[in-house]
Amino acid sequence: MLFLLITLLCYAAAAAPQSSHCRCRPHDDCWPSEQKWSKLNQTVQGNLVAVRPAASVCHGSNYDSNACNATTRLWTDSVWRSAQPGAVQNQMWEAWPEHHESCYLESPRNSKCGQGRISVYSVKVQTTSHIQQAVRFARANNIRLAIKNTGHDFLGRSTAPESLQILTHEMKNIKVVDNFTPKGAPHGKSEGHAVTMAAGVQLPELYLAVAEHNRTVVGGSSHTVGAAGGYIQGGGHSPFGAWNGLGSDNALEFEIVTAEGSVVVANSYQNSDLFWALRGGGGGTFGVVTSVTVRTHPEAPVIAYNVNITTSSGNPRFWDAFSAFHAALPAINDAGGSGYYFGVPILPFGQNTTVSAITSLLLFPQKTDVNEIIKLYEPLTRKLGQINGVKVEAAPIPLPSVNSTIFEVLLSGSDADSTGGVSSLLASRLYSKDLMMSEDGPERLAKAWKSISWSPYSTFIGHVVGGPAVAANKNIHSAVNPAWRKTVSHMLFSRSWEANATLTQQKAIIKNMTEVEIPILRSVEGEDQMGAYLNEANPYEPGFQKSFWGTNYPRLYKIKQKWDPKGLFISRKGVGSEDWDDAGMCKLKI
Repeated sequence: MLFLLITLLCYAAAAAPQSSHCRCRPHDDCWPSEQKWSKLNQTVQGNLVAVRPAASVCHGSNYDSNACNATTRLWTDSVWRSAQPGAVQNQMWEAWPEHHESCYLESPRNSKCGQGRISVYSVKVQTTSHIQQAVRFARANNIRLAIKNTGHDFLGRSTAPESLQILTHEMKNIKVVDNFTPKGAPHGKSEGHAVTMAAGVQLPELYLAVAEHNRTVVGGSSHTVGAAGGYIQGGGHSPFGAWNGLGSDNALEFEIVTAEGSVVVANSYQNSDLFWALRGGGGGTFGVVTSVTVRTHPEAPVIAYNVNITTSSGNPRFWDAFSAFHAALPAINDAGGSGYYFGVPILPFGQNTTVSAITSLLLFPQKTDVNEIIKLYEPLTRKLGQINGVKVEAAPIPLPSVNSTIFEVLLSGSDADSTGGVSSLLASRLYSKDLMMSEDGPERLAKAWKSISWSPYSTFIGHVVGGPAVAANKNIHSAVNPAWRKTVSHMLFSRSWEANATLTQQKAIIKNMTEVEIPILRSVEGEDQMGAYLNEANPYEPGFQKSFWGTNYPRLYKIKQKWDPKGLFISRKGVGSEDWDDAGMCKLKI
């Protein structure tokens, strides 16, 4: 009888659904009642809202002519998208194609508007206490959490299906100090000039605040990146990286709400393991960061140097120019140059002309002598001049300050605010100084990128954001992929699809990128060398643990288990995400 009872129990356990290892969903009995949601709303002072996809006002019974017209007008405005609970930068992450749920502006007016990956509810948090209440509620009710700062994320980490969203967008406090002392530091131990920003502060807001004090900070060049969110927690590259390093190199202290719902401070003197992980370990993984303090730097003059390289389209010498350009980067980078370059192998130009082009804009802070920079570029311009069919144009642009460079050059115009509402994937790779200085390295790089399929207007982007300061910071105690300390350029390209693309079509693009194109990028230096920048990488990155964090991953995983043993905070391709399914709804590793 005992044997029979044990057998029956084992059979029952094997046959039972694994719902106990899954998050509660709206159709489950464990989903909170309306009364519970109402009580949460009271504890967060009326800041809980039910969420529908942003395009829902243009479809079905939710159709609202005025609201739809406004949404249509703003659909591609990434600044508008950053403030909406029901929208993110990349619209593909609003849909859930595996469940045939989407809500696109382009869909027919009478079509069903599915919730997709958009959260069911959102707490539009104003205070740290609101975050604590939301975290405790999700923990107590076994609900999937999604953390959205601005939704500027290429890997879909700001959305999660059937979830509760914590929207930090409205937390805007900024405090600039001349003499910052981390909590727990010995008496008199100061880190000097710093700024503390709340979770919802976006980069332009931060730049303006420190500019009033004649200071600057390490940051990117986008209107819609949240400075305290995934940017700095993922490492945070900058067009001034060669001068002052990565964003995470400059982090001095974090305040964070943990999975327990507690508020802790992490810096070099307390919770140092968490501090290490937050500096490069990825956003939305170890808790909800409520504020971060970063070092500020004195203003400085800048010389921007613009180089345009063109050939006729189809001229194979374009890739010789590509090789020469990359061979010259280490010397330019060592001299303090960092910034961006863009390449378009097939660029229709006018009615009957198609060209291939590379345009670069590298920045030299603390430089005022234009002739010094011109001389620095002479070996490159001379080499390019020797390549048949290559045209080169170059011009220095003296600028009075770092902040004027940011606002008048990097953030100027409206284009930066009109990049949302698309569906695209990235493929990226970090490339080392050693590669570009080796005898055949630039040629191998050119051969690999030439072999990628290029259609008209397809673009590759290079970020010269490593170099002197990033390399010199290799001894900083942080989780940043060690490959960054050897990097000169972070290169990427994208593949996109239309809103009406079928799941089969989407999967074909994903399969080709992950199985064909990413291996091409990795082949230049070898599968086990270097890595990819986790904030601008493929959302299906093979072996993401090593690619994003290198040798740091085992330690990161242990810290994740210490601070969040039940996996309340799971983000796509984040630390510990391999233990869960793709949606972060059911645990795979028990």
